[in-house]
Amino acid sequence: MVSDLKNTVKQSASALRDELITVRRYLHARPELSFQEKETAAYLSERLTSWGIEHRSGIGGYGIMGVIRGQHADSKTIALRADMDALAIAEQNRVPYKSLNEGVMHACGHDLHMSCLLGCIKILDGLKDRFRGTVKFIFQPAEETLPGGAEKMIAEGVLENPAPELIFAQHVYPELEAGQAGFRSGPYMASSDEVTLLVKGKGGHAAIPARRDDTVLAAARILLALEENINKNKSQDIPSILAFGRFAADGTYNVIPSEVLLRGTLRTFDEKWREKAHSLIRSTAQTVAAGFGLRCEVQIRKGYPALANDPEATALARSAAEDYLGKDNVKELDIRMTVEDFARYAQLVPACFFRLGTENAAKGISANLHTANFDVDEASIETGTGLMTWIALKALQTND
Repeated sequence: MVSDLKNTVKQSASALRDELITVRRYLHARPELSFQEKETAAYLSERLTSWGIEHRSGIGGYGIMGVIRGQHADSKTIALRADMDALAIAEQNRVPYKSLNEGVMHACGHDLHMSCLLGCIKILDGLKDRFRGTVKFIFQPAEETLPGGAEKMIAEGVLENPAPELIFAQHVYPELEAGQAGFRSGPYMASSDEVTLLVKGKGGHAAIPARRDDTVLAAARILLALEENINKNKSQDIPSILAFGRFAADGTYNVIPSEVLLRGTLRTFDEKWREKAHSLIRSTAQTVAAGFGLRCEVQIRKGYPALANDPEATALARSAAEDYLGKDNVKELDIRMTVEDFARYAQLVPACFFRLGTENAAKGISANLHTANFDVDEASIETGTGLMTWIALKALQTND
C-alpha cells in the first residue's frame, strides 16, 4: 500500500536523523568556496562508496553524479540536485560545529542540502524493489559564483545517459518554520547580470577645474540617468531591479581621481527586456560620460537566467508535500529577486525548485540567509530527507 511506503520513508528518515545531523555538522565545520570543494567532494564520495552507491566524481570541477536504479530502470528517469559550496563570510555562531575555515561559512544551507540528498539516496537505495525507473542524483559545486557549476556539469553531460524527464531541488528557507515547505509554479527567481562601469578622464586638483575632469560628478550623473531611463522603459508587469553597490572614487578632499568605478547588478524575469536593459545601460552611461568629455567603459557579465518552475512538475511536488507533511504545512511562495544556478537545469528539463523551512524562533534560529549568524533547526534535516524521497517516489512509478 502507498500509505505503507510513506510510513517506511518516514521511519527511514527518522532512523537516519542522528547520522545526517553528524554529516551536516561535519560539512558545516569544513566549508569550501566555489570551485574549491575538493574535500567536500571527497567526503561525499567516500560515504557513497561505503554504501555501495554507483557514482562518478570530478564532473564540472568537483561535482558528483550517480544513479539508483529501480525495477525497469529504463522506464523513467528523474534527477535530484544539491549544491556544495559555501560563502566568504566569517561565522559568528557559537556552536560546536562552527566553521574551522576562517572567513568561509555555509551561510546558505548547502551543508543541509547535501545531507538531505545523502539521506534520500540511502533510503531510495533500500527501496529499489518498490519503484520503477531511475533516480539520478547531482551534487553540484559553485552555485554561488559565476559562471556557476550547473553550466559546467551540463556541458560535461550530467543531463545525459540517462536523460532525466524531471528535476527537483530543495533549498533552506528561514522564513518558513521547520516542518514546512514552500512552492511556487511558474516564474520564481530572477536572472542576474553583473554591471561594471569605469568612468575615465583626467584627474587633478579640485581647486583647478581647468586642469582636470569632473569624473566623480559624471559618475554620479550616470547613476541618476540610469535610474531614470531604466524605470521609464521597463514594464510595470515585469519585476526588474538595477542597483549599484560600489562607487569607488579613489581621490580625497581636494583630489579628483582620473577613474571612477561603479559595480552593480541587474535582475529581471524577461529575456527581451534583459537584452534591452543591457543596451540602455551602455548607451546611457556612454552618452552621459561623453557630455562631460569623458569615456565610460561598460562591461556586463551575463549571469544566471531567471528560474521558472514547470507547472506540472511543481503540482506533482506540491501534492507529494501535502501528502507527506499535511496541507497546513505547505505554503505558497512569493516571487524573489534573488537568483539560483538551478535555473540552468530548469531551462532544459521540467523542474521544481522548492523551499524547506528551517526556522525555529523558540530556539533563536531565525537569521537570514547569507548572514554570519545563519543556522538551521536540525529537525528540518529529517523533514527534508523524507520529503525529497517522497517527491522522488511520487514522480516515479511505485510497485505498491
